[in-house]
Amino acid sequence: MEMPLRKAPGKRQVTAIIIVLLLWEAGCATVKYSVLEERDSGSFVANLAKDLGLGLGDLAERGAQILSKGNKQHLLLEQKSGNLLLNEKLDREELCGDTDPCILHFQVLLKNPLQFIQGELQVRDVNDHAPEFLEQEILLKIPESSHPGTAFPLKIAQDLDVGSNTVQNYTISTNSHFHLITRNHSDGRKYPELVLDKALDREEQPELRLTLTALDDGSPPRTGTSHVLIVVLDINDNVPEFDKLLYEARVSENSPIGSLVITVSARDLDAGTHGELSYSFFQSSNQVIQVFEINSVTGEIRLKRTLDFEEIQSYRMEIEASDGGGLSGKCTVAIEVMDVNDNAPELIMSLLISDIPENTPDTVVAVFEISDPDSGDNGKTMSFIQDHLPFFLKRTLENFYTLVTEGALDRELQAEYNITITVTDMGTPRLKTQHNITVQVSDVNDNAPAFTQTAYTLFVRENNSPALHIGSVSASDRDAGANAQVAYSLLPPRDPGLPLASLVSINADNGQLFALRALDYEALQAFEFGVGATDRGSPALSSQALVRVQVLDANDNAPFVLYPLQNGSAPCTELVPRAAEPGYVVSKVVAVDGDSGQNAWLSYQLLKATEPGLFGVWAHNGEVRTARPLGERDAARHRLLVLVKDNGEPPLSASVTLHVLLVDGFSQPFLPLPEAAAAAARADPLTVYLVVALASVSSLFLFSVLAFVAVRLCRRRRAGLAGGCSVPEGRFPGHLVDVTGTGTLSQSYQYEICLTGGSGSNEFKFLKPIIPNLPSQGSSEEMEENATFGNNFIFN
Repeated sequence: MEMPLRKAPGKRQVTAIIIVLLLWEAGCATVKYSVLEERDSGSFVANLAKDLGLGLGDLAERGAQILSKGNKQHLLLEQKSGNLLLNEKLDREELCGDTDPCILHFQVLLKNPLQFIQGELQVRDVNDHAPEFLEQEILLKIPESSHPGTAFPLKIAQDLDVGSNTVQNYTISTNSHFHLITRNHSDGRKYPELVLDKALDREEQPELRLTLTALDDGSPPRTGTSHVLIVVLDINDNVPEFDKLLYEARVSENSPIGSLVITVSARDLDAGTHGELSYSFFQSSNQVIQVFEINSVTGEIRLKRTLDFEEIQSYRMEIEASDGGGLSGKCTVAIEVMDVNDNAPELIMSLLISDIPENTPDTVVAVFEISDPDSGDNGKTMSFIQDHLPFFLKRTLENFYTLVTEGALDRELQAEYNITITVTDMGTPRLKTQHNITVQVSDVNDNAPAFTQTAYTLFVRENNSPALHIGSVSASDRDAGANAQVAYSLLPPRDPGLPLASLVSINADNGQLFALRALDYEALQAFEFGVGATDRGSPALSSQALVRVQVLDANDNAPFVLYPLQNGSAPCTELVPRAAEPGYVVSKVVAVDGDSGQNAWLSYQLLKATEPGLFGVWAHNGEVRTARPLGERDAARHRLLVLVKDNGEPPLSASVTLHVLLVDGFSQPFLPLPEAAAAAARADPLTVYLVVALASVSSLFLFSVLAFVAVRLCRRRRAGLAGGCSVPEGRFPGHLVDVTGTGTLSQSYQYEICLTGGSGSNEFKFLKPIIPNLPSQGSSEEMEENATFGNNFIFN
């Protein structure tokens, strides 16, 4: 007995390993694509089916689906064509920031059989951002003792693009003292450095103005500019020096806004203004400036907004300390984000502007000076205002501050601000002084009129009187004065065939709408048009609203009977067998009404009948039915008067007359009704006169014909006695056709009879056959005589 063969264990293991490797390869396959940012939604990326080696129908059969991180779909798959399209416009700067390259990961899921395919979409940068300096004017103080060749680093320009599309070079306007060098930071960013070519002389030229230009290498290239003000100072011996060249700090990501991150400190051995230091960010990225702020006096670096460890794990920035003599020192601050959390100060107001326009940004509202006679921390002061106000304080000179608007104000949001300026010193306990000011915001025409509704629906009953007020539209303007005065107007209708100018008008001052003429619901049930509201500002602003006018139906059309037609012709007669059961449908009155709604709801009523109780009318459908069994004693002829009435207010009606004839069976001949005979008897007298005249003329003509025939027959008889033409006896001659087989001729033929008196002129033709192809066997003499005789009478 043979044992069944079995695969060796080694072969089974090899097979399993091969299958696992194939699945792993299929699961690890990666498709990579690239696309330029800012392309429109629906743009073609690639043909996924072709790249995966699948047919056009395979993607649909296998249930292909695109999966993205966070369920945000950047790509769209067309299963029929296999095309991979953009689902939305992509912004590389929003998606990846400074990260380059910008890679979006996605997966292709094939459900049947299950298979995952990794995908990468590289969003390539386009040069859609120009270099931008954070300061429109860079102040650079240079001592006149500086030697040629001395380099002065300048602040960099920010560019959200990456690669060659970001800042690649800097240039400076032509001058005789400096030239510019573009250098590279350790992180790859470019920064400008101003190099002194010729010694400065404060007495000869105390300041210079240059234009600094940043250029990228995009296509087309973009530029950004800033002005450099160089102030030549007297000799300043010592340069500010920081305590450390590198400051390191760690801060929790859940630290609240305003938290102190680190304090940098520099020193200057000079005295007076040359030893007073001011701190600022130097050549810092846009990310650093958005997240951190530095106190120019204390060097404290604080948070401006919350941190996110998952977004950015570390920051690196350069801090500059400048003295009053124009010299500066620099240090680097590296911040790692951790994943998790006596005398009071006196205020002297120097300038106060209590009325400012609402749309003017960065407006100086007040200038004031702060002084404190104390010393040390007790004499150091700080100033602030309430939170959540569109104002901020800015220190300009020693102990001088300005109150500036934080962007443009909105009078409609708030027309008046009560600001409390609080000044505190740094002593223990702290003392403070408060000063209240009121700022009025003047109006600018920055708001368009706003309608109370985006669409209005007005109702007007048809047959209205002209100049009828049908409704109103209303718009309000949040501005003030002339900027809030609104004028209304009609806009051209979308339908060019709508005669809007002859239908409605509008009061330009209050928005009241009037119907110019009577409207007809049956001709125009509804129409719509636009209404504009324009203010009287400069420039004027406007808005639009849609108005729809619904014409309401009035009961101005009486019912019209379609059947039986009442047109003055012979009346319609309905036949009813006497054997009909109760409820037998005799006829149906059909009517319509040109109105609508309940004005077109019709009801039927039997007003009058020859025999009441024999017939009835259904009120809703107009069917005329028998109300009881018919008997022998019931009259044969009946006349019914049916009223058709609508449901309007007031109701309108029409009537119709039905004639009913009772018969024993439908084979019984139709008998005219006595009413019809009576109507014929009452015919128009003129018709009677015409009939009598026609009868008289016909009788006279017939009498004349008979007399003429008699005379001709008498002459023929006398001529026959003298040997005239012979008349055949018995059956008709062969040249006449018998179509009945009985010796008589069909009525559809015409004949002639010869009554000859010896000459062709006396021959009378009668009942001559008109069939042209029948042979003629008469003599040629008879044919000639027949041709010469001109009186032929032909009868059918």
